[in-house]
Amino acid sequence: MRPLTEEETRVMFEKITKYIGENLQLLVDRPDSTYHFRLHNDQVYYVSEKILKLATNISGHMLVLPGTCFRIFTKTHKFQLHITALDYLAPYAKHPFGFWVAEKSTQDCRKVDPMAIVVFHQGDIGEYVQHKETLT
Repeated sequence: MRPLTEEETRVMFEKITKYIGENLQLLVDRPDSTYHFRLHNDQVYYVSEKILKLATNISGHMLVLPGTCFRIFTKTHKFQLHITALDYLAPYAKHPFGFWVAEKSTQDCRKVDPMAIVVFHQGDIGEYVQHKETLT
């Protein structure tokens, strides 16, 4: 587990800024504890300083999940936010309604035809809100 390079940090902060804007400072400088971003197996983790100190005693190949996975670096070094980051990003989001889940209730699913397909759909209206001027 290592700290992010300058380039990795820049790419990550640019992506997160699209969703939470200037509130990025609130995510980095938290009043309750000190948190760090660390890279482990091409994944960026958001780790408290307390857990980070404990994780230094564990060898790298034995360490599984040191914190909350924020992002995965692809082979082309693009940043993709991970679903586990939503709990930390949602309170600071520019558009709080940007992350939502729509599904039928269990009762509705029980009443459908046996040959029907029940789909669980997760949407990101934040992407629509950010680019609604350019959509046709």
